[in-house]
Amino acid sequence: MKTIEKIEPREIRRKLGLNQQQFWSTIGVTQSGGSRYESGRNMPKPVRELLRLVHVEQVDIKAIKREDWEVIEYLRAQEPELFKSLKKSARAKAKKAA
Repeated sequence: MKTIEKIEPREIRRKLGLNQQQFWSTIGVTQSGGSRYESGRNMPKPVRELLRLVHVEQVDIKAIKREDWEVIEYLRAQEPELFKSLKKSARAKAKKAA
């Protein structure tokens, strides 16, 4: 998995062929705020993680529902072995698809 600390937001945006408005608005950041991050301003961890999920991992955050998170949290807390097994299977499937 790539880390955002090693990849510049501007580089990611350019590789995706998006302008600043398109790129940053997807994760709830204004164009001017995104411009400051691209110029070297310290990016808060939540913004960095959203950038990673949406633009690097290509997760459609609009498709994630509250119930999905509730199931994940339940499995993580109540069925940790099942959670680990499902996570491992999902990663293996994703690697085969790539």
